[in-house]
Amino acid sequence: MRKAMEPLYIQPLLEIREYLRLAFEPSADQQAVEERLDRYITEVIEGLYGAPRVTTDTALERLSLLRQEAAVPGSAVHPEAYMSRLVHEVVPHSINTSSPNFIGHMTSALPMFFRPLSRLLTALNQNVVKVETSKSFTALERQTLAFMHHQVYGCAESFYAEHGQNPESTLGMMTSGGTVSNLTALWIARNAALLSPDDDVKRDGYALALHKNGYRRGVIIGSSLMHYSIDKAADILGLGSDGVIRIGCDSRGRIDLSKLAKEMAACRERGDRILAIVGIAGTTESGAIDPLQKLAEMARAERIHFHIDAAWGGPLLLSDAHAHKLRGIEWADTVTIDGHKQMYLPMGTGLLLLKDPLAAALIEKKAQYIIRGGSSDLGRRSLEGSRPAMSVFLHAGLHLLGREGYGYLLDEGIRKTRWLAGLLADHHAFELIGEPEINILTYRYIPAPLREAVRTGTLTPEEHNRINRFNERLQELQGRQGESFVSRTTLSGIEGLPESIVVLRVILANPLTTEEHIKNILDLQQTIAEELELSFG
Repeated sequence: MRKAMEPLYIQPLLEIREYLRLAFEPSADQQAVEERLDRYITEVIEGLYGAPRVTTDTALERLSLLRQEAAVPGSAVHPEAYMSRLVHEVVPHSINTSSPNFIGHMTSALPMFFRPLSRLLTALNQNVVKVETSKSFTALERQTLAFMHHQVYGCAESFYAEHGQNPESTLGMMTSGGTVSNLTALWIARNAALLSPDDDVKRDGYALALHKNGYRRGVIIGSSLMHYSIDKAADILGLGSDGVIRIGCDSRGRIDLSKLAKEMAACRERGDRILAIVGIAGTTESGAIDPLQKLAEMARAERIHFHIDAAWGGPLLLSDAHAHKLRGIEWADTVTIDGHKQMYLPMGTGLLLLKDPLAAALIEKKAQYIIRGGSSDLGRRSLEGSRPAMSVFLHAGLHLLGREGYGYLLDEGIRKTRWLAGLLADHHAFELIGEPEINILTYRYIPAPLREAVRTGTLTPEEHNRINRFNERLQELQGRQGESFVSRTTLSGIEGLPESIVVLRVILANPLTTEEHIKNILDLQQTIAEELELSFG
């Protein structure tokens, strides 16, 4: 990292008004400072973007930032001094998510055009809660959501002509991510399930509405691999942890439909109201895709809200080669997609799509000072209030990459994942855990003394636990070195696997990651593992 910049003003800023004038009023001095900061940040980005190392080998607990300062600074610091401190004390110890050796999480390198676009968006500082603070960006967000709605549901042009810019219609909403999207979808599902001519959950509250409708409790059903945001949603919506029913999976990590049918029948017998069935298009653990079409049929047969969490796998619709894996998504009442995952957009770009453009009326709220009835304000039907115009990033991505660009990126990630699966299947020290459906892959290292027992299926429970502990330690050691990163997870409730199995988890979405990078990471893991075997009890 380059040395600290020389400050523009050698003397301290003694007069706060002078400093605030520099900060807010356009001037030659302001332009000079901004240009110097831009050049500095550009150099920092050029040094980091795509660099091989993931982070430093300094442990989190040793960072100087942990020497917590309690008092708010009393006087202003010059922007260049602050930026220099940030770059020297914080940035080096951050995670370089653009590194080709960072293949363990759903965050990746971004296209370069989002950097200038982010600057424009920050300068404009639009707030799309209301037309009065966003105007044209409200229309742009509606247009962008119509693009994505058409990608999922494929309605006729006349449908979008009627609903795309109609203030009374909501084709979807931008969110900060999948957690808020899933919560909003289940909020709509709950209110719809307990709506009747005489009862209104918005007025009565959840407990009273449930009682008036004659139900014991409300539940959400999905596979054992549902994202933990579903548990958060159940807590917030008043269902409690017992209101989330997790169904075991088949050997491919997909929900077991026969077990689901039995649980649905049991819910009827108990007097439980199924508020929603959740299908997953790309589980976070293994990338598995539930049988969406069958789930849709089961939900429709009993008039149950069908929600698909496609935060990870939704963009597969942009791949001609793999879109068929999401067959049935068009029957979902609501669909979650995260733009900041496989659409290569900046963090905080999520969306929820609604099949019925009038469904969001079930959660509509008004406020006389800002969100008035009948207005075009997007805040009328969204959980979040004030929020930035993140739809610009999605709008840009759809235009600057297009179906062709997204399709290529997705196809390449899946191709490299299949290549790695083949490498692991033939490896003497690693065990592939299930064939990958898309571009998430799980595997584990088997210590040499236990390989024969794994091959013959004669592992004892203690030996299995030892392999679990070994892989936990292996992943920790690799991450601590900072040269590369592979995550880990614990799989459970999957047919054919032990009840609890610790696995290493690779996600191949970064276009900068090549087969050579992947093989080097695997070789490094093996080296670390062989050294660990000498001391592991």
